[in-house]
Amino acid sequence: MKKLPLCLLLAALAAPGAHAVPGGEPAARPAHFVQDLGSAGRLRLQSQRLAKLYLQDGLGIRPETARRQLAAGSAQVEKDLVALADYARRPRTQRTLARSAELWNDYRAALARPYAADSVQRVNYLAEELMIAAGRLAMQIEEEADTPVARLLDLAQRQSMLAQRLARLYLLAQSGDRSRGRRVDVEQARKEFAAGLAELDAAPENTPASREALALAKTQWLFFEQAVGDLQTQTPGNADGAGHVASTSERIVEALDAVSAQYARDYAGEAGRGGARRN
Repeated sequence: MKKLPLCLLLAALAAPGAHAVPGGEPAARPAHFVQDLGSAGRLRLQSQRLAKLYLQDGLGIRPETARRQLAAGSAQVEKDLVALADYARRPRTQRTLARSAELWNDYRAALARPYAADSVQRVNYLAEELMIAAGRLAMQIEEEADTPVARLLDLAQRQSMLAQRLARLYLLAQSGDRSRGRRVDVEQARKEFAAGLAELDAAPENTPASREALALAKTQWLFFEQAVGDLQTQTPGNADGAGHVASTSERIVEALDAVSAQYARDYAGEAGRGGARRN
C-alpha cells in the first residue's frame, strides 16, 4: 500500500484556502458537516473494525473475506483522512487530525505484520488510540454543527464503532484471553451499546423514517447480542461462535449505516429549511 500522504495535511496548514476568513481561521462549512462527520465517524469505526478483521484473519475465520475487507477498510481510512485535510488548517482540530494521521501510519504498518502475539498486542493498542483520537475529532466537528440531528448522526456512527469494538473484544477472548479484565471490557461495551441504542430510540428529533431504520437496527442488535453473549459458554477457538459474531457484526453495521444515512437526510432537510427561513 502507498504511504499515506500526511504531507497533504501539513501542507494544508500553510496553504491559503477558499474557506479562510480574517484571522486565518477557515470558515465553517455547514453544507459539509454531514460528509465531514461521516469521514470522522468512519475513522472511529475502522479503528475497531480493522483490528477485528486482523484477528479474524489470524484465527482462520473466513480469512479470505477478512483480508479483502481489511484492504478495503484501510483504503477507506486513507480516503477519509485526505477528505478531512481542511481541518488541519483549523487551530481547534489540527492537532487532533494530525494525531489521527500519525496513529494511522503506525496502525497500517502493524496490520501488515504477520499474526503473532506481539503483533496482536500492537494492533489492539493502536486500535484503542485511534478510536480516542477519531472520537475527539468527530466530537469537535459535531459541536460545530450545533444541532440535535448532528448529535444523533454522531451517536449513530459511534454505535457502529461500539459494535465493532464488541466483536473485536469477543475475538480477543476467543484467541485465548479470557482474563477478568477482558470479560469486563466485553460487558462494558455491551452496556454502552445498549444505552446508546436506547438514547437514539428515545430522541424526540426522530422522524418516521429514522424510527423505521432504528427498528431494523434494534432487530440486528438482538442477534448480535445473543452471539456475543454466548462467550461464557464457549471454549476458546470456537469457530462456529466466532464466525457468527464476525457475520452479525457486519450486518449490524449495515443497519446502523442506514440509520446514519437517514439522519444525514434529516440534517440536510433541516439545513434547507433554515436556509429558506434566512432567505
